[in-house]
Amino acid sequence: MRSWFRLAGLLVLAAMWGSTPSRAAERPNVLIILCDDLGYGDLACYGNETIQTPHLDELAAQGLRLTDCYSASPLCSPARAGLLTGRTPSRSGIYSWIAPRNPMYLKRDETTFATLLKGAGYDTCHVGKWHLNGLFNQPEQTQPNDHGFDYWFSTHNNASPTHRNPNNFVRNGENVGELEGFSCQIVADEGIRWLKSRGETDRPFFLHVCFHEPHEPIDSPDDLVDDYPQATKRGEALYYANVTNMDRAVGTLMQTLDDLDIADETLVFFTSDNGPETLNRYRNAWRSHGSPGPLRGMKLHIYDGGIRVPGILRWPGKIEPGSESAEPVCSVDLLPTLCELTGVALPEGKPLDGASLLPLLEGKPVQRTKPLFWHYYGGVGNRQVAIRDGDWKLVAGWDQSPDLPTGGSLRPGIVEALKDSDLKFFELYNLREDIAEQHNLAEFEPERLKRMALQARAMYREVIDEGPEWEFPSRAGRNQK
Repeated sequence: MRSWFRLAGLLVLAAMWGSTPSRAAERPNVLIILCDDLGYGDLACYGNETIQTPHLDELAAQGLRLTDCYSASPLCSPARAGLLTGRTPSRSGIYSWIAPRNPMYLKRDETTFATLLKGAGYDTCHVGKWHLNGLFNQPEQTQPNDHGFDYWFSTHNNASPTHRNPNNFVRNGENVGELEGFSCQIVADEGIRWLKSRGETDRPFFLHVCFHEPHEPIDSPDDLVDDYPQATKRGEALYYANVTNMDRAVGTLMQTLDDLDIADETLVFFTSDNGPETLNRYRNAWRSHGSPGPLRGMKLHIYDGGIRVPGILRWPGKIEPGSESAEPVCSVDLLPTLCELTGVALPEGKPLDGASLLPLLEGKPVQRTKPLFWHYYGGVGNRQVAIRDGDWKLVAGWDQSPDLPTGGSLRPGIVEALKDSDLKFFELYNLREDIAEQHNLAEFEPERLKRMALQARAMYREVIDEGPEWEFPSRAGRNQK
C-alpha cells in the first residue's frame, strides 16, 4: 500500500483541475486492456506454473497487483456495460450476453466514461471486441462512436472465424475484410497506429483495448503452441499459447508507450471481463483450459471464480513497483475513479454503483455507500446475486421455478419473471478465511446474514425495477432509441 501514499498529492491536484478541456494536458493518459474469459489463475503472476506471461509479470512487477479485483458480471456483455458506465449492468438492461439481432444494447441515455473523457478534451479510441448491441454496425442501435469513441476498430462479439486471420472487423463503420495474423496482435497494432497518428499533441488519450483472447474459437501461433510440449489434453497447448500470444501483444503496447516517451504519463489498467470458460460446455469449447486458481466456480458462476479476475495497475513514478493490494475493487469503480482523478463531474440522473478508488492513495479503504453487488439471472445452480461487504460475501438465489436458463442470451419472458421475483435462499462466506467459498457460515452468523440479506434484497429490487424490458422478436429492437 505504500504506493498510494505517493499519489496523495495527485488527488489534491485532480480535485483542483476542474473539467475544462484546456487543462486536459495535465491529466494522465488512460489505457485499459480488457481480456475475454481470462481466468484468475491464468497468469504466472497470479500463480500459474505453466503458462508463460513474461510481459504481464513485468507489468505487475512495475505496478500494483490487485488480489481482490472483480468484474461487473460473470459474462461478457454485462461486464463491458458495467465497466464503461459504473453501473450494475442489469440497470441498463444488459442482462446477459448479446446474441446477433437480440434487442439488448447500451442505450443512448447511458453515460460512459469514454463520453465523459472525450468531453473533457481526451482523444478516445476503442479497438477489439465491442459486444454491446445486437445490431452491430447498424444505425438502429448505438455503436462505439455513440458512446464516446472518436475512433473504433471493432467486432460485434468474437473474432471470426477464429483468432487467426479474422474477417469481421469494422473500422469506423466500414467493413475491413480478412486480415492476416492473430486477433490480439491485430488489435494491439491498430491501437498503436492510432496512438502514433495523433502526432505531437498536448491532448491526453483514452485507449480501450479489448482482446478476444482467450475466448473461443481459439487459435494460436504454431511456435507458441510448440512451447508447451507438456500439454497432453486436446486443445490444452492451444489455450496456453493463446494466453501467451495475448501477453506478447501487451508487451508490444507497453513498448510503444516507452518508444513514444509517454509511459510515465499513462495510467494502465489490465483485467478480464469474467472468469474462465468451462471445458466442453458447448461444442467449440474444447480448447478452454482456463483456470480460476483457488476460486470456486468459473464463467457464468456468481461465486468468485466467475467474477474475480486479474487486475494490474501501472503508472510509472506514481505507483510503487511490486506493490499489492487486497482491497476489494470492481470494474464499476473505474468511472468514478477516473472522474475524480481527472476532475470530470460525475454523470447525473442515474444511480452509480462504483466508488472512487482514490482514497487508496492515502492508504485508506475505499469509501462505499453500499456493498459491491452482482446479478446474473442465469447463474449456475440458481445462484443469481452476490454482494461483498469487506471480507464477507453473500450469495443468493431467487424464488421462482423453474430456474432460468444458464448461458443463453435474453429471451422473451425473462425480464417479466425477474420483475416478479424476490431472493429466496442465502449463503454466507468469509472470503479472507475461505477464498474457495467452501464453508457456508449462514447458520453461524445469523445477525450478519439477516443484515446482508436485507441489503441484497433491497439492491436486487432497485436494480431489477430500473432495468428496461425489451421488445421481442429481436427485429422490434430496431424501433428503440
